[in-house]
Amino acid sequence: MAAEQDPEARAAARALLTDLYQATMALGYWRAGRAQEQAEFELFFRGCPFGGAFALAAGLRDCVRFLRAFRLQDADVQFLASMLPSDTDPAFFEHLRALDCSDVTVRALPEGSLAFPGVPLLQVCGPLLVVQLLETPLLCLVSYASLIATNAARLRLIAGPKKRLLEMGLRRAQGPDGGLTASTYSYLGGFDGSSNVLAGQLRGVPLAGTLAHSFITSFLGTEVPPNPMLAPAASQGPMVDLAACVEAWLDRVCAHLGLGVQEPHRGERAAFVAYALAFPRAFQGLLDTYSVQRSGLPNFLAVALALGELGYRAVGVRLDSGDLLQQAQEIRRVFRSISAQFQMPWLESISITVSNNIDEEELTRLAQEGSEVNVIGIGTNVVTCPRQPSLGCVYKLVSVGGQPRMKLTEDPEKQTLPGSKAAFRLLGADGSPLLDLLQLAEEAPPQAGQELRVWPRGAQGACTVRPAHVEPLLRLWVQQGQLCEPLPSLAESRAFAQLSLSRLSPEHKRLEQPAQYRVALSDKLQALVARLRAGGSS
Repeated sequence: MAAEQDPEARAAARALLTDLYQATMALGYWRAGRAQEQAEFELFFRGCPFGGAFALAAGLRDCVRFLRAFRLQDADVQFLASMLPSDTDPAFFEHLRALDCSDVTVRALPEGSLAFPGVPLLQVCGPLLVVQLLETPLLCLVSYASLIATNAARLRLIAGPKKRLLEMGLRRAQGPDGGLTASTYSYLGGFDGSSNVLAGQLRGVPLAGTLAHSFITSFLGTEVPPNPMLAPAASQGPMVDLAACVEAWLDRVCAHLGLGVQEPHRGERAAFVAYALAFPRAFQGLLDTYSVQRSGLPNFLAVALALGELGYRAVGVRLDSGDLLQQAQEIRRVFRSISAQFQMPWLESISITVSNNIDEEELTRLAQEGSEVNVIGIGTNVVTCPRQPSLGCVYKLVSVGGQPRMKLTEDPEKQTLPGSKAAFRLLGADGSPLLDLLQLAEEAPPQAGQELRVWPRGAQGACTVRPAHVEPLLRLWVQQGQLCEPLPSLAESRAFAQLSLSRLSPEHKRLEQPAQYRVALSDKLQALVARLRAGGSS
């Protein structure tokens, strides 16, 4: 199987990004003559994250990249040889050198799908030795991506559809791979963009970013721009000394605000002028380096009004400390007052961006009606998922040689569901999901309008349901190593995620104490589980 010609193929994960016991089991399978037996594994999670009732499936694109590039290089095989017993048959290492995923088939939920406990995110079929080796890297690629996407979706639900959400957590992320994954899948989960330039280059995530406090504090106010002249936005008329124009406007702004003209910090103003000269059509001020009301705001207004006189429109301001909600409301009142005073109507509606360790509780405050906040930047609390740092996905064997396999354990929650399965979402007449049904792959699919008996997991017995619509959940993406259909773009998966969430009922979307979504088994699958638990033959 040829590796995909993709700059991310090797970056997604290397073949040895795995646990040692995968290699030791591979040797055991090979010595037992079982390397080529057909096997099927399922990747799923046991409980929804963050105390919620849903998750978003993500990471499929990275998994497909990994599978298409999967090969053990000579250096990889040599390293494994140094880790395994010295008397290992050299023929085993020749077998490893020939491995690829050309006999692997993958069914999966499309990226951005609603996912629920026990329903496979991925089904992986192929030679036992190979699909065993895939366990750890696939878990690594799916678990964190799905966790991030779900966390982002929760934050989007709190913010509502109108606030812009920006991910800016690269500096807080768990390493560069975690940073890229977080930027990618927070966008899929509903954020509008990221500060991560690599995510923009490799994944097409929209980028946003302006300036930091260091840019402002680097200026004293004694600096002289090499060229302070700026042409009007329409490129007609003489060039204007922007710095001189700003000083003239500062007098008028301070008089209106009741401030002394010496109060706004000179260095901050010089920094704003320098930034405006570089970005006259995208000028944004960071207001809280010194004092928002007595320095940052009047300095910003002087520059914005000077630009406005030349036909440019500042794009907004950012706050990074203090009571963000209260400050945003005060700033908006000043914008409206200045807009009316100086006949600059665009000024009253320019964007107010806030950041500063924003979590779900603070986001709830900032999203309330009348908050005056337009854009919210979130870093640590989206990329690190502090409320639950792991989704806890597992990868379990369900079939070998066409025969079902089941893990029986003292912990009922860790028992697995045997056999090759199909999954369907049963929908009500309004299109909202009623439950997800797991059944054996050999069974006929459920039909819309027909009553069927199902066994909800965790319930004491069966119940009946009559779906108005039925959707198959698991699509065939890779068959015998070949991609079956083009993968959706990241933007398409993002749109699909928002559509999926819009169809989920409000009681299941509640972030605190939501109603639990039902996942049920068919009669035939329930009977198989009961037989295997009882120790009977399959």
